[in-house]
Amino acid sequence: MLRYLTSGESHGKALVAIVEGFPAGFEISEEYINKQLKKRQGGHGRGGRMAIETDKVQIIAGVRDGKSMGSPITLMIENKDWENWQNIMQAAKGAHIEERKVTKPRPGHADLTGTIKYNHKDVRNVLERASARETAIRVAVGALAECILQHFEIDVFGHVVKIATVDAKVNYENLNEELYNTPLYCTDEVATGEMIKIIDEAKNNGDSLGGIVEVVAKNVPKGLGSYVHWDRKLDARLAYAVMSIQAIKAVELGAGFNSANLSGSELHDEIYFSGEKGFYHETNNSGGIEGGMSNGEPIILRAAMKPIPTLYKPLKSVDYFTKEQYEASVERSDSCAVSAAAIVAQSVVSLEIANSFLEKFAGDNLQEIEGNYENYVNYLAEINEVSR
Repeated sequence: MLRYLTSGESHGKALVAIVEGFPAGFEISEEYINKQLKKRQGGHGRGGRMAIETDKVQIIAGVRDGKSMGSPITLMIENKDWENWQNIMQAAKGAHIEERKVTKPRPGHADLTGTIKYNHKDVRNVLERASARETAIRVAVGALAECILQHFEIDVFGHVVKIATVDAKVNYENLNEELYNTPLYCTDEVATGEMIKIIDEAKNNGDSLGGIVEVVAKNVPKGLGSYVHWDRKLDARLAYAVMSIQAIKAVELGAGFNSANLSGSELHDEIYFSGEKGFYHETNNSGGIEGGMSNGEPIILRAAMKPIPTLYKPLKSVDYFTKEQYEASVERSDSCAVSAAAIVAQSVVSLEIANSFLEKFAGDNLQEIEGNYENYVNYLAEINEVSR
C-alpha cells in the first residue's frame, strides 16, 4: 500500500515528501515529475508567487538508475522565496518573528481556529502550513503514482468545467496533453474566453473566484476497491483524498447531486454484453464506480473549489490579541487557482487509483505485479466467453 507524508512551510526551506510502499522496477524521472509541477503553476489568474518559484523536484532517495528500488522514495522541492524569508522562518532560536507577525486572521482560512487550537502567538505559524503551497509536493507524489498507472495504460486527466457562473461544454475527445497548453485547462474555447474576462474583473476588484474541476480516469480495470468494508470503497477513498485539498468544499461522482433529481429508471446504467467489449454500460451516471468498485467505465469525479480567502480587498476581521475590529491580513495570493486545483485533484485521484490497483495486483516488484495483472486479464476473458 502506498503511504506518504508531506512536510514543509510555504516560506520555509523546502517541501518534502516520503512515499512508502512503492514497488521496485518502475521507471521514474525527475523530468516527468517536473512536467506535472509546471502544470500546477499554470492557469490564468495565478499570482506573484508563480513568478518567483519554478518548482523542480529532487529525488533524494528510493530511485537508482532511473528505476524505483522498493525502498521509501523521498522527494524535495526547494522554496526559492526562502532567500527572502530565512531570517523570519529559520528553525534556530532568534528568528525575526515580529517583522512579519500576523495577528489578523482571514475569514475562510485556517488562521483563527488553527491559532486557537495550537495556542500560537503568531497566526503565521498556521498559514504557513495551511497554505496551498503544500499541494506542490502532493503533485510530485501523484506523479509517482501516475508512473504506475501509465505503465498499465491507465490515463488520468484533470480539467476545468466551471469558473464562478461560467459553465463549459466538456469535449472528452480533447482530454489529452495538449489541453495543458490552454489558458485554463478547459476543453471549451468559448467558455475559456468568458472565464478569463471574469477572472480579470475579479482581480481588478481585489476579489477572487472559485469553480469546479473534473477528473477523468480512463481504462481503469473492473474490480478496484471493494464493497466488503467501508474503508476499501474506491469512491470513498477518492472523495476523502479530493476533500483533503485546500479550498475544496464538495465532491461528486458521475451524476452526483443530480442523482437525487432522477428516478431509478432514469439514473441507473443498464448492462449490456458483446463479444468484443464483454459486459459494458451505454451510460455512465455511476461515474465508473458501483458498490465501491470500478466497473470498467471511465471514472468521473467533480470537485467544487471555493474562492481563495486571501483578498486584496480584505474582509472584516478581529485582531487575535487586542480583539479590535480590523481588515484581515493580506498575503500574496491568486485571483483564481481553479486550473491548479484540477492538477492537484488529478494527482490525488491518481494516487488512490494506484493504491487500489496495487492492493488488487499486489507485488513487491514490477514483474510480479505484471504477472498478477495478466492473470486477471485472462480471467476476465474467460468470463466474457459465452457459455453453451
